[in-house]
Amino acid sequence: MSDDNQALVAFLVEAKRRTYAGLDDDATVATPLLKGSKQLEYRAGAYAYRDIYFGMGFFVGQETVSKNDRAIWSMCYSGGADPEITDRNALLSIYGFLRRALLAVDANFPYRGPPFFALDEMTYRNDLNGTFARFHGFEEISLRGSAVYELRYSGGLLR
Repeated sequence: MSDDNQALVAFLVEAKRRTYAGLDDDATVATPLLKGSKQLEYRAGAYAYRDIYFGMGFFVGQETVSKNDRAIWSMCYSGGADPEITDRNALLSIYGFLRRALLAVDANFPYRGPPFFALDEMTYRNDLNGTFARFHGFEEISLRGSAVYELRYSGGLLR
């Protein structure tokens, strides 16, 4: 991986930890670009990260990284909790666990969470295909062995 891409990956990992994974919706921008969306942002040096998404039980979104005001990387995602799960506390528990898994993001897998993460009765699995330049993946959360959440994502370097 080039030095530029290594710097980009390091920034992306930090941005993810300082937005949704680390702060939940407390990282939300007060006036998002798109009405009805949640918008999370992080900046450091020449880099800027933006995550815009809609929904909660089922959600769709897009992350972008810009360098010197030029978009250079993006990832789209969609997914959410099983539609049978309607209890707000159950949803909050699933998404609380998801944030803990996403905090474990690292430079080897800077897309979502690690390949595997477990805590108490929940497990997180992330299956990735491709490289940082062009990838797609699937993540799933299970509670006591039953799937309660899934998400698909794809993205890469913009050219």
